[in-house]
Amino acid sequence: MNEFYQKDIFSIKDLPKEQLEKIFTFTDKIMQLDPSDRREICKGKTLGYLFFEPSTRTRLSFDAAMASIGGNSLGISDISSSSTQKGESLADTVKIMSIYSDVLVLRHTLDGSSRFAAEVSEKPVINAGSGTEEHPTQAIQDLFTIKKEKKKIDGLKIGIIGDLKYGRTVYSLLHGLGNYDVDVRLISPESLRIRSDSTYEIKKKLNFTESTSLDEHIDELDVLYVTRIQKERFPDEEEYLKVKGSYVVGLDLLKQMKDDCIILHPLPRIDEISPEIDNTKNAKYFEQAEYGKHTRAALLGLILNENGF
Repeated sequence: MNEFYQKDIFSIKDLPKEQLEKIFTFTDKIMQLDPSDRREICKGKTLGYLFFEPSTRTRLSFDAAMASIGGNSLGISDISSSSTQKGESLADTVKIMSIYSDVLVLRHTLDGSSRFAAEVSEKPVINAGSGTEEHPTQAIQDLFTIKKEKKKIDGLKIGIIGDLKYGRTVYSLLHGLGNYDVDVRLISPESLRIRSDSTYEIKKKLNFTESTSLDEHIDELDVLYVTRIQKERFPDEEEYLKVKGSYVVGLDLLKQMKDDCIILHPLPRIDEISPEIDNTKNAKYFEQAEYGKHTRAALLGLILNENGF
C-alpha cells in the first residue's frame, strides 16, 4: 500500500517516523537508479508551482526533481507577472493551476495558505513554505542529510542556531526530530528564541535546552544547523540590526568542534558561515541542497504513483 498516493503534504507533523523512513528508503532507491529508469517514474506528469514569495533553491529543487523523474514543471515564480496583479484571488489561481497540473507546490506569505489551497485544488498540494508556519520538505531533506552523513539520527546531539523565532525551517525540523532519540540545543539571541506557543507541543516529544551561547555547547555537538537571521521577517529594522551577525561560523569556531561534526544550513546564507568553511570536510550544506532534489523526487514519485515506484 502506498499511503502517499494523492496525499497533501502540509506539515512534517502529519508524517510519523515510519512514513519519513519510507521517503528515505525511496530516496536511496532513486539515487541508485539508472537515469533512464529514473525518468520513467513520472513520465508525462506535470508539476505546477505557485511561489508568492521569493525562492531560489526550493523552486529549482522541485523543478530539477521533477525533471529527473521524467516529468515537467510550469507555474508562477514571480507574482508581478501573474494575474494576481490584476486582482485574481488565490482560490482561482489554485483552481486554474490544478487543471494544468498533476500536483501543486505552493509557497505563500500567509499562514494556513497550503491547507486553504488544498480545499479548492483538484490535485494534491505540497506546502513549500506557508507564512511563519512550516516548510516540511526542507525538514525531510534535513533529516535525510543527517542520516546519510552521520549514518544515523538517534543518539545525536544537534545544535540549531540563529533565527529560531521567525525561521519556519526550524519548526519543521524540530517536529521531525521529535520522531527520534536526539538531544537538541537551541541557541539564539534572546529576542529570537523559539516562540513559546510552539514549544508546548514540541516539548512533548523532544528533549531540548535553550541558550544564547554557542561556545558553551559547540564542543559536544554532532550536527550544527545554522540559520540565517531573516531581515525580511522583522517588523522593525532596528531590531534586526541589534541581532545581525550574532553568530558567525568560521575556522576559529571549527577548531572547537568535534572532528566529525557536520555543518548544515537551509540556505541562502549571508554572513553566518564564512566561505572558508566551504572546503572543509565538516561543511555539508551543498550536499544538503543536492539531497533536497532527491528527497523531493522521491516524494513526488510516491504522490503520483498509486503503487509507488
